[in-house]
Amino acid sequence: MISNYNSKVNNCLLMKLNDDGTYTGFIKVHLKLRRPVTVPAGIRPPSIHDALKEVNLANMTEKRTSFYLPLDAIKQLHISSTTTVSEVIQGLLKKFMVVDNPQKFALFKQMQKDGQVLSQKLPVTECPLYLRLLAGPDTDILNFVLKENETGEVEWDNFSIPELQNFLVILEREEKDKIQQVQKKYSRFKQRLQEALKEANGKPG
Repeated sequence: MISNYNSKVNNCLLMKLNDDGTYTGFIKVHLKLRRPVTVPAGIRPPSIHDALKEVNLANMTEKRTSFYLPLDAIKQLHISSTTTVSEVIQGLLKKFMVVDNPQKFALFKQMQKDGQVLSQKLPVTECPLYLRLLAGPDTDILNFVLKENETGEVEWDNFSIPELQNFLVILEREEKDKIQQVQKKYSRFKQRLQEALKEANGKPG
């Protein structure tokens, strides 16, 4: 199966079989988060040096801030056939220095069938690389997506007080921006209306 998979790869992201029967390979995860995430305030992104030494920069400060990750950002991960969905989620959060509870997030698989895109939440014990092997390297057939773990109503008890306060700050900022956009829109409309009236008053009859 691995040889067949590698024969279809055209980007050098091959799978490798280990002596113990496990195998390693690559998956791409699309980030589609609609809510802000919590990260350490004033901390630089982790460098290669930090990653090699497994330095956890998030532990260097207790200050927190919230922001929106770029919609549909893509992260490539090198994982093992034994790596679970839970470990993939934790690895992604660590790479982006997100300190939110991993249980707030879920990994979905997206498949295209008969022109339709089907999405299914994966159990935390599932192994994504095995799914990648079965589907082949074509990402049009199978994609992985990180989303919020929707369980119906938002469980606000899962958020800390600083997180909730940051959400309020973000919402207030968005509200002010929206008000300014509406005011500018109607200000331009008013100006054009006044110009049209002035032009009409200057015409005879």
